[in-house]
Amino acid sequence: MKKWIVVFLMFFLYPREILGITTSAQSAIMMDMNSKRILYAKNIHEIRSVASISKIMTALLAVESGKLDDIVTIGNEIDKSYGSGIYIQKGEKMSLRDLVYGLMLRSGNDAAYAIAEYVGGENFVDMMNIKAKELGMKNTTFHNPNGLDEEEGNNSTAYDMALLTSYAMQIPEYKEIVSTKVHQVKTNKNSYYWINKHKLLFQYEYTTGGKTGFTKKAKRTLVSTASKDHLNLVIVTLNDGNDFLDHVSLFNYGFENYQAVPVLQRGKLELYDERYYGNYSLSLRNSFSYPIQENENIKIKFELEEEPKEGNVGYAKVYLDDKEIYHEPIYAEKTITHQRSLLEWFHQLW
Repeated sequence: MKKWIVVFLMFFLYPREILGITTSAQSAIMMDMNSKRILYAKNIHEIRSVASISKIMTALLAVESGKLDDIVTIGNEIDKSYGSGIYIQKGEKMSLRDLVYGLMLRSGNDAAYAIAEYVGGENFVDMMNIKAKELGMKNTTFHNPNGLDEEEGNNSTAYDMALLTSYAMQIPEYKEIVSTKVHQVKTNKNSYYWINKHKLLFQYEYTTGGKTGFTKKAKRTLVSTASKDHLNLVIVTLNDGNDFLDHVSLFNYGFENYQAVPVLQRGKLELYDERYYGNYSLSLRNSFSYPIQENENIKIKFELEEEPKEGNVGYAKVYLDDKEIYHEPIYAEKTITHQRSLLEWFHQLW
């Protein structure tokens, strides 16, 4: 048996004129990284070559390897590198962390090969595709760690790359690397001074990271992330000759027309007039916020088992205009009540 407790939440934003927004990209998406709500879409599931934004996956696997502070000796793997690079040499020793900085700030194809060899060897591309499946990237296939269009290159969609970036930006070490404007490195063979190629880190104050890309086949590809007033957005554009300006326009549109609203709060859950669980403490283990526009309304339904027990006893279900967008388990814990002894009763009487 279940029962329903329904709470209606209506949020009204200050009225403003909401103008249409366009881009010159072949494919484009703007997504809220927390809720995965899509705020702008253009051919988001069209499969295209994605060039060097593929390196987001390479960096992610390096970060998740737990080996960032290992020292890597550069070997013959860099012989096949061409195009953009950090120009490392065979026999050079560099930490895996610094290789990731070179990968993401300078788009080093040689760094990509060195990372792939150290982290996964000949299995690295398989690791990329396995991780893509884990993240729900249903239209993505990687063939190399850098995005060069040799043979088949790397193919994905704006939507899949937004999912990947949203996941990666939850990891502090990844976020720190891609938000870095300048990084210096000294090795046994050279000294390096790398300036991030992502212009928006220097030109748009809310930018938190991203990755540039270009090949003749893919044309210009770009991923950018930005945060303002608790709204954390990612934009992906594929084949966009006006990409940096388009990203700024999209971010401004998102921040001006959406507000991040805290819907569920982690911790103790207080439900008005809840009698079934009077001897239990109810709680949520995660918070949830959602970006909404003017006059959109959020509804929350709290569904509980009618028979009280400990553990998972139901769900808090969040609806936007009657469509479920999120659910969070509700947990119950028996409240410890103190039973007074006869001696305590005696002292109370006196």
